[in-house]
Amino acid sequence: MSASPDYYTEDKEKALGAAEDEVAYAEVAPDRVIANRFGVLGPFLSRLFAIGVEARGVERVPENQRESKNAWNKSVNAVLTTIPIGALAQSTFTLTFGNAVATIFCFGALGGIATAFIATLGPITGLRTMIITRFSSGYFGGTIYSVLNILTQLGFSTTAVILGGQTLANINPGTLPLVVGIIIIGVCCLIPCFIGYNMVHIYERYAWMVTSLIMLFLWGLGGKAGYDINAQKPFEDTGRALSADILSFGGIVFGSFTGWAPVAADYNCRLPANTPPIRVFLLTFFGLFIPICFVEILGAALMTITDTAYITAFADGSTGGLIAQVLSPWGHFGQFILVLLALSVIANNIPNTYSTGLSIQALGRPFAIIPRFFWVFLAFVIYTVAGVAGREHFSAILSNFLSILSYWTAFFIVIVAEEHFIFRRKNGPLGGYNLDDYDTPSKLPLGIAGVLALCFGIAGAIVGMSEVWYTGPLGKMAGAAYGADLGFELAAAFSAVTYPPLRALEIKLTGR
Repeated sequence: MSASPDYYTEDKEKALGAAEDEVAYAEVAPDRVIANRFGVLGPFLSRLFAIGVEARGVERVPENQRESKNAWNKSVNAVLTTIPIGALAQSTFTLTFGNAVATIFCFGALGGIATAFIATLGPITGLRTMIITRFSSGYFGGTIYSVLNILTQLGFSTTAVILGGQTLANINPGTLPLVVGIIIIGVCCLIPCFIGYNMVHIYERYAWMVTSLIMLFLWGLGGKAGYDINAQKPFEDTGRALSADILSFGGIVFGSFTGWAPVAADYNCRLPANTPPIRVFLLTFFGLFIPICFVEILGAALMTITDTAYITAFADGSTGGLIAQVLSPWGHFGQFILVLLALSVIANNIPNTYSTGLSIQALGRPFAIIPRFFWVFLAFVIYTVAGVAGREHFSAILSNFLSILSYWTAFFIVIVAEEHFIFRRKNGPLGGYNLDDYDTPSKLPLGIAGVLALCFGIAGAIVGMSEVWYTGPLGKMAGAAYGADLGFELAAAFSAVTYPPLRALEIKLTGR
C-alpha cells in the first residue's frame, strides 16, 4: 500500500498507539516501520513511499485496510509466453491437434480449479500465499514452500525474458542481439513490481485488451497460411506410448495453471473480508481457463502449418521465429505487432517478480525486515542473468521446468486444502484461523505433519516422474519406451492420504 497525504487517519493513529510490537505496528503503518528501521536512509525511503512505492510486504492486511474491490485481472495469461506451451504438444510429444486440445481442456480445468481455491484464501485471511502455508506446515514448513516458490517464480521469469528477447531479436534478424532483448524485457518487468501492488493491478487490468487482439491476429494469419489439423497424424504414437504422451503433456499443462497457485492469494489479500469466496473462485478460474486455453491452443494450431518457411522459422528461431514468420505478410506493421507481442511478456512476468520478493520475505523475520522492493530488484538481476545464460535452450528449460513445477504445486495445494476443509472449518478441531498468530512460531502448528506429508508428496513425484534425466519405476511401468509422467498425480495422492492422520495426531499431541 502506498502512503498518501490522507493515509494516516485518526483510527489508524489509535491503532498505532495500541500496537504492542513491531509486527503489529507494521500491519498498520509498514512505511513508518521501514523508514525508521533504516536510520539515515529513512528520509529517502519515506519519499519513495510518498510517491507511491508500496511499503507493505508480507504483513497481514487488516480488514479496515482492504481498499481493493477488483478481482478481475487476466492479462497474465493472454501473452506470448503461453504460446510455446501449446507448441510443445507437437514439437516434443508428437500429439495431433485434436489430442492436444483435449489434453489442454481437461488438465487445464483441473489446474484451474486447484488454483482458484487458493485464490479464495486471500480475502479470508488477508495474508500472502506463502504465509498461509504456516497454518498447515508451521513456520519451518512455510519456509520450505517459500524456497520452492522462489525457484518457481524465478524459473517462470527466466523463460519469459528468454522468449520476449527471442521475439525482439526476430523483429529484424541480425540487428538486435538476443542478450540485449532479454535485458530490455527484464528492465520493463522490474518497474511496475518495484512500485508495488496497486501498479501491478492497474497494469494487469488493461493490458489484456491489446494482447487478446494480437492473439486474434495470429489466429487469422495462421489460418491464412493454412492449418492442417492432421499434419501430425503420421508421427503420433499409438497405444501405451500415446497415453504416455498425453499424460506427460497434461502434466505440463497442469503446471502452467497451478504455477499461479503459490501466488494466487497474493493478489486478493486486499479484497474485503466479506467478499464471497464463490466470486473469487469463479473469476480466478475463468480468468485462468479462458486465456490459457485460448493461447495454448493457438500455439498447438500454429505448429500444424506445413509451409516450409514456417517449419524453418521454428527450427531456427523457436517460438519467436515462428511468430515472426506468421506476422511477416504484414510487413512493417507485422514488426510493430511483434514488438507489442514481445512486450506482452511483461504482464506475465510482473506477478512472478512481485511474488518472488514476497516469498523471500516469507523466509523469516530477518528477510521480512528488508524492504520488498529490494528483493524485487534482486530477483530481476537473477532471472535476467539466468535468461542470458540459458537463452539457447528455451524449449528444454520450459518443458522440464513446467513438469517439475506441477509436482510440488500438486502436494502444496492438497495440504493447504485439507487443512482448510478438515481442520480449519468452523466446527473443526481448530475452529478456523487465528490470524494474529501468522508470525508467532510458538502459536503456529509445529509443522511435523505438513513437512512429512510434503516428503511423501516428493516421494510420489519421484516414483511417478518421467523426465529426460530420470524416470521413476511407476512412471516407467505406465508408459512405453520413455515412460509416462505421473509425477503430479502421485505427489497429490501420497500427500492427500498421509496428511489428515498425521495432522490429527499432531493436534492431539500439541493442541495446535
